[in-house]
Amino acid sequence: MNVHDSERMAGLLEDSGYTPATTRGAGSLMAEAEGADVVVINTCAVRENASDRLYGNLGQLASLKKTNPDLQIAVGGCLAQQDQGGIVDRAPWVDVVFGTHNIDVLPAMLERARHNQTAQVELEESLKTFPSTLPTKRESSYAAWVSISVGCNNTCTFCIVPHLRGKERDRRPGEVLAEVEAVVAQGAIEVTLLGQNVNSYGVGFGDRGAFAKLLRATGRIEGLERVRFTSPHPAAFTEDVIDAMAETPSVMPQLHMPLQSGSDRVLRAMRRSYRSAKFLGILDRVREQIPHAAITTDIIVGFPGETEEDFQATLDVVEASRFSSAFTFQYSPRPGTPAADLPDQVPPDVVAERYARLAALQERISEEENAAQIGRTLDVLIAESEGRKDSATQRLSGRAEDNRLVHVGLPEHMANLPEMERPRPGDMVTATITRSAPHHLIADSGLAGGTFEVRRTRAGDAWQARKEGGHSHAAPGTPDGGAPAGGPVTLGMPSLRPTQ
Repeated sequence: MNVHDSERMAGLLEDSGYTPATTRGAGSLMAEAEGADVVVINTCAVRENASDRLYGNLGQLASLKKTNPDLQIAVGGCLAQQDQGGIVDRAPWVDVVFGTHNIDVLPAMLERARHNQTAQVELEESLKTFPSTLPTKRESSYAAWVSISVGCNNTCTFCIVPHLRGKERDRRPGEVLAEVEAVVAQGAIEVTLLGQNVNSYGVGFGDRGAFAKLLRATGRIEGLERVRFTSPHPAAFTEDVIDAMAETPSVMPQLHMPLQSGSDRVLRAMRRSYRSAKFLGILDRVREQIPHAAITTDIIVGFPGETEEDFQATLDVVEASRFSSAFTFQYSPRPGTPAADLPDQVPPDVVAERYARLAALQERISEEENAAQIGRTLDVLIAESEGRKDSATQRLSGRAEDNRLVHVGLPEHMANLPEMERPRPGDMVTATITRSAPHHLIADSGLAGGTFEVRRTRAGDAWQARKEGGHSHAAPGTPDGGAPAGGPVTLGMPSLRPTQ
C-alpha cells in the first residue's frame, strides 16, 4: 500500500512540473537529498521503530536545510496521519505534513509553504479522493499495483491501520478493470490487486462474491499473464475465491495468508475472528486444488499475555502449515491501539528468545520447501534486480509463478551479449532449478546446456523504451493509458522542472 501511495505522490509531482533529482539512486538519504529541491518522506506506522526512523531521517535533513534554506521537506503517510502537527513541533524545519486521506494536495501544499514561508499541516479524517484516480509514476514497467479498496473494517487490537486509513471503501469493478487494462496497454504483464482485506471486497456495494468475480474478470484481460493479490483475511476467505484461483490460469499459485498467532486464546485477544483449525483448513483446501501453491504468512511474537503454551501452539501451526516464507515480528505496542493498554506485556528478553526459535523453525521449513523445487522447470519473470550478487555472478533474477525468488544463470554465449540482447526485465526465462537456499532458488541449467529458453515480451519492450528515455504518464483512464513506463519511483527527491 505504501509503494502504491508513493507512486501516486511521484505522479502528482511530475504532473505539477517536477522531475526526479539527478542524485536519485545515489545511495544514502543525504546523498540523494543533496541534489533535490524537494524531499518527500512517505511513512508507515505499523512498527514501533517507524517513528524513530522518521525523526532520525529528519534530523539528518536538518543540516542540509541549513545549508540550503530553499530545500522543502514534506512528510506524509500513516505516521503523519498519527502525529499530525507534532511532526512540525519536533522538527520545525519540515515544510509540509499531509496524511493518508489527502495525498492529492501535496503539490498545492508545497506551493503554499513556499509562498507563505511557513509550515503547512493539512490532514483529513476521511478519504476525499480515491488514490487510484490520481496521476501515477509506476515503479515498474512490467508489473503494477492496482488498488481495489482502501481502509479496513476489522478491529484487530494490535493494528493502527483502521484508525489511520479509515473504514474500507471499495472501488467499482469497472474502475478496477479499466485501470488493469490501462497498465496492460502500457506493457505490464503482471498485476497485483491491492487492499487491506481484499476478500471483503464488494461488501460496500452489496456483493459478497465480488472478489472471486473480480479475479476471474481480471484473468480474462488479454495480454495480462500474471495476477496476484494481497492481503486476504482468514475469517473472510471463501471457497469461491479458492475456485477462482484454481480455475483462472493467470492467477498465480501463491497466497499470502496472515496467521498472526497459532494460539486460539491469543487470536481471541487480538480480535482475529478465526481459529487455528479454520486457518489450517483453508490451507488444506487451497493445496487440494492448487498443489504447487506457495503460501506465506505474517506472525506476531510476544502479544500481551502470550504464554509459553500459546507460543508452542504457534510453532505447531507453523510446522503444520509449511509456509514457503514468513514475515515475523516482535510485538511492539502502537499508541492508540487497544493492545497497547493490555496487562501482562511480555518481557522483551522473552519475546526475543521466542522470536529466535520461530525464526529458526521457519528457516528450516523454508530450506526444505525450496529444496523440493530442485529439478522443476519454472517460468521466471525477470526483474530489474532482485539480488545484490547479480552483477558478480552474471545471473539474472526474477520471480517464479509462485513468487519465489529465482537467480537464473546465463549461458556463456548470452552472458557476453549487449544488455538489450540479453533477457530484459519483463522478459520470461524458462529454466530448471539446480540448487536452493532458504530464501531463493538457483536455476543454472543453461550453463550446462540444459533447459534455457527466453521469451521476449511486451513488458520487456516497455522496460527497454523506458531505459532509452521514452515514457508516458497520466491519470488512469486518460487517452495515453494512465500507466507510465517511467523510471522507478523513490520516496521523493524530485527537482523543479525548468520553466520554458
